Amino acid sequence: MQQQSPLYSQDVEQCVQEIINRVGKRIVLGIPLGIGKPNPLVNALYRRAKADPELRLKILTAITVETPKGSSDLEKRFLEPFVERVFGNYPDLEYAVDLRTGRLPPNVEVAEFFFKPGGFLNVPMQQQNYISTNYTHAARDLMDNGLNVVAQLVAARDVDGEPWFSLGSNPDVTLDLLAMIGEARRRGQPMVTVAQVNREMPFMYHDAMLRPTTFDLVLDNPAYDFRLFGAPNMPVDNADYLLGLQASALIRDGGTLQIGIGCLGDAIVHFCRLRQRQNALYNQMLADLHILDRHGELIERIGGTGPFEQGLYGASEMFVNGFLHLYRDGILKRKVYDSIPLQRLLNEGAISETVDERTLRVLLERGVVPARLTGTDVGFLRKFGIFNDRIRYQDGELVIDGTERVAADLERADSYAAVVARGLGGRLEGGILMHGGFIMGPRDFYEALRALPEQESRQICMTTVRKVNHLYGNEELAVLQRRDARFINTTIMMTLLGAAVSDGLENGQVISGVGGQYNFVAMAHELPGARSILLLRSTRESGLTTSSNIVWNYGHTTIPRHLRDIVITEYGIADLRGRSDQEVVTSLLNIADSRFQPELLEKAKRAGKIPQDYQIPPHWLHNTPGRIQARLTRYREMGLLPDFPLGTDFTEEEIVLGRVLKGLKRRLATKGDLMKTIVRAMTVGSTPATARRYLARLRLDQPTSQKDKMIQKLIVSELLAGGYV
Repeated sequence: MQQQSPLYSQDVEQCVQEIINRVGKRIVLGIPLGIGKPNPLVNALYRRAKADPELRLKILTAITVETPKGSSDLEKRFLEPFVERVFGNYPDLEYAVDLRTGRLPPNVEVAEFFFKPGGFLNVPMQQQNYISTNYTHAARDLMDNGLNVVAQLVAARDVDGEPWFSLGSNPDVTLDLLAMIGEARRRGQPMVTVAQVNREMPFMYHDAMLRPTTFDLVLDNPAYDFRLFGAPNMPVDNADYLLGLQASALIRDGGTLQIGIGCLGDAIVHFCRLRQRQNALYNQMLADLHILDRHGELIERIGGTGPFEQGLYGASEMFVNGFLHLYRDGILKRKVYDSIPLQRLLNEGAISETVDERTLRVLLERGVVPARLTGTDVGFLRKFGIFNDRIRYQDGELVIDGTERVAADLERADSYAAVVARGLGGRLEGGILMHGGFIMGPRDFYEALRALPEQESRQICMTTVRKVNHLYGNEELAVLQRRDARFINTTIMMTLLGAAVSDGLENGQVISGVGGQYNFVAMAHELPGARSILLLRSTRESGLTTSSNIVWNYGHTTIPRHLRDIVITEYGIADLRGRSDQEVVTSLLNIADSRFQPELLEKAKRAGKIPQDYQIPPHWLHNTPGRIQARLTRYREMGLLPDFPLGTDFTEEEIVLGRVLKGLKRRLATKGDLMKTIVRAMTVGSTPATARRYLARLRLDQPTSQKDKMIQKLIVSELLAGGYV
């Protein structure tokens, strides 16, 4: 261990020992949500705790990601080559492996404030240790749990000749924790901050940048570098596309956007790109699918269907792959500035991003800067590109090109003329296109971020979620920047009175967590012109059973009904904000699956929330999956609705096999289909030559055992039935 400040080490075991030396054998370790975890360090610390029962280790985190394993031999055949290719040398977190197998030792505890969706259902230990909190309160709650060690992956780079670290993917909670740790140290509490350098981590600028001296310990050894966890894009189906299409029409040009990861976010981005690239076709889809007929007034009032001429600004706790696609397509292009007066003038249209004499005149007229400039004023004007770097302030004068001197008084004609002629910049500088809290997405997303030129990368500001997810701290600036905001999130159930169920079940089981959803919904009600949009698939399936996701009531709530706003299903849009209970009920009935409308209507009538003679309008009585498929078939055939609109890590064979295995698993799980499926497979004769590439991918091209021969027939039968061979 080299003795310097901070202490640098190339040995993970030495780093673990140094942590113990500093805080003792009661370690409460905070590690970031998602991909910012320093896995080698965490694994070494966990192994030390397993070997030493006197060492008590509590791990506080969220979204523990794990490489997919597969539960059956067939799933493993499919997944193992994919995992090796896509995840490479990503080291799984050993505590997560032991959690799943019930081998976590009694001196180790793991508590999370957000689960990977569905990841810990029916895992008693994790359900018991779950911490329910808003994302903006996570740092506070981690400290209240006795946190005394923070460890995180960082990127390292020299900037302007000086060494810097970047929190990269995860400044979200760490920035707040570092401030709180400083306060704890002043109270005499032993605390340790650890950075592990990883050369795969994108270097993000602005708030994410920290001096190496911020940390007590730095683990820096290329041997510990590993590929960041790349969450593959999932296929987008018909329901997802209809949800995304409707949501995209509620996004106002010149506004603000928040979306999340997954197929619904990908669908929204896909249709924003179509709206930009092929606007006539986009509007034709809206008309053909009767979205304009039913919701045209709402779309005109709060959204739009034209190209994004002003563009969008991103303010999202999660910086996902979709935002980078929007940037490349010229949609994410509305910059915001860290200046209340400049942002106000831009919003009003009094100035533009082009700097000219008019810009200077407006700044003077509106009192943004005085005519008699100080060094601070000149610094402000240079910072935002209004003055170029040819001009500087010295002793009450403006020095241009190092030799020309004029009074720093713009009321003087000679000074004003000199500045206009030689001192103005060309465009505003320092604008931000995207404020985000954490990064997660597929591996090509991380590669693209690493490859971004510095000038472009500086248009992205990764920062604390307390800055992104609510308004406190610098409310006036946030309100100006986040104009016409659309905060788009997903939910799993809605009650007919407008409450949203997004993170858990009524039996207490936690699916994911509230995360930042409550923050964004509440903020939508505070910001002028903002709307919260919840996307809801109208039904869910379990085996042969289909259930409605719009229910009369439910024993768990994430978003209370008094914060209801816009809800979208694949069948339509319900605008619920400020509506009476009767209007809320009728609006949600309209966008429910028609198989469940009669029962829901009857329950609402029994509760006295709707007139006894009320009938659902006829044009809402045909909400069925079959009708959706019929309407979208044409666009599927035109290639406008690809399975993976933002690309995929899956090969062509894997995409087909994914569908085949999913269908086969569903059929073999139901008694009615089980025998039919087996009998159909037994009738398969010789294997078609076109099937061999799929069989080879599953190592079933030359089966030897009777079991493998039967599985081969099942696969070939499914390939034939699906028209793939």
